Amino acid sequence: MMRNTILIFEDDIASRESLAEIFQNKYKILGASNEKEGLTVLREHASSIAVVLVNLMIPAKDNFQVLQRLSEKKVLSRIPFIMITSERTEKYEKKGYECGIVSYIRKPFQPEVIRQLVDNVIEVFQYKVQLEVTVRNQTETLKRQNEMLKRMAEKQKHTNETLIQSLSNIVEFRNLESEQHIKRIRELSLCLGASVMKLYPEYELTEKKLDVIGWASSLHDIGKIVIPDYIILKAGKLTEDEYEVIKSHTTKGAEIIEKIIHLDSEIFFEYACDIARHHHEKYDGHGYPDGLKGEEISIAAQIVSLVDVYDALTSKRVYKAAYETEKAYQMIINGQSGVFSPKLLKAFTEVKGEFETIVKNYCDE
Repeated sequence: MMRNTILIFEDDIASRESLAEIFQNKYKILGASNEKEGLTVLREHASSIAVVLVNLMIPAKDNFQVLQRLSEKKVLSRIPFIMITSERTEKYEKKGYECGIVSYIRKPFQPEVIRQLVDNVIEVFQYKVQLEVTVRNQTETLKRQNEMLKRMAEKQKHTNETLIQSLSNIVEFRNLESEQHIKRIRELSLCLGASVMKLYPEYELTEKKLDVIGWASSLHDIGKIVIPDYIILKAGKLTEDEYEVIKSHTTKGAEIIEKIIHLDSEIFFEYACDIARHHHEKYDGHGYPDGLKGEEISIAAQIVSLVDVYDALTSKRVYKAAYETEKAYQMIINGQSGVFSPKLLKAFTEVKGEFETIVKNYCDE
C-alpha cells in the first residue's frame, strides 16, 4: 500500500496549520500537539504515514526524548522523520541525526523548499522500502530454490550411489569375491585421498572430490562383467592371450560407463571413466592400457591403483592366499607390485595404520 499521509508533530498551532496548508493538496494531514497525542496517532496510522514532521520543542522532559524512544523501537527505520526547528547549532543537528532523522525544516518556513524536501524524502524512502521488500522476497525465493536444488542434488547423488553399488555388486558376484571388497576399495581410497589432500595441495583435492572418487572407485572393475568366467575364475597361470583379455577390462569398463551407464552427475561420470580405464597404469609407464607415465595419470586413478593393489595383496584369491598387511605394505613400498609416485607412497606411509584398521573392519567372512 502506498503511504500518503503526513503527521505533523508540532505544539504550535500556527506552525502546524501553516505546514498543513503547504501539503494538504497532495497528502492527507494528521496533527498532534503533544507527545502522548502524537504517539497515539503514530501507532494508529503507522501503515499509512509517509513522513513525520516533528518539532521537539513540544512539552517534554527532554527535547530528544521522543526521538530516542522511537529510535529504540526501530520506528525511524520504517518511517522517515524530519525535524522542525529554529536551532542552527552543530551540536543540536548532530544529535538529531544520531537519533535517526533524515533532514531538517528551518523556521521561518519556505514553502517551495519544504515541499520539495518532503517530496524527495518520501520518494527516496518509499523506494528504499520497496527495494528492501523486493530483495527480501527474492532472497526467500532463492532460499526456496536452493533448498529444492539441494534436495534434488541429494536425490541424484543417492540414485547414482545406489546404481553404482548395484553394478559393483554384480562384479563381485561374477568374480566370486567378497562383497566387502567394494567397501574396502572405497574406504581405502577415501583414506589415501585424504592423506594426499593434506600433504599435496597442488592436486587440488577437496572433500567433495574425495567423496566422488570414493564412489567412482566402486566401478573400477565394472569391465570384468564382459570377461568370460573361465578366464576370471582360472586358478592357474593365464596364457598370454588370456592376460590380454583380462587387461581389456579397463577399456571395456570405460566403454560401459560411457555408453550404457547413465550417471546424472558429470563429475561422477568423468571420475568413473578415468578410474575404470587407468587404474592399472603405472608411474614408470609400464602399466596398461595407454602406457601413461608420471603425472599423465590422474591423481584419482593413481589413488585407486595403489588401493587396488593393496587390497589384492591382503585378500584371498582363487590363485593365491592373502598376505599380511605388513607384507603387503613392504611389497608396495619396495616396488614389488609396480611403481607408484613418491608422493603417493609418502601419503600411503602416513596412513599405514588406518589401512590396517580398514582391512580388519571390512574383512572377508
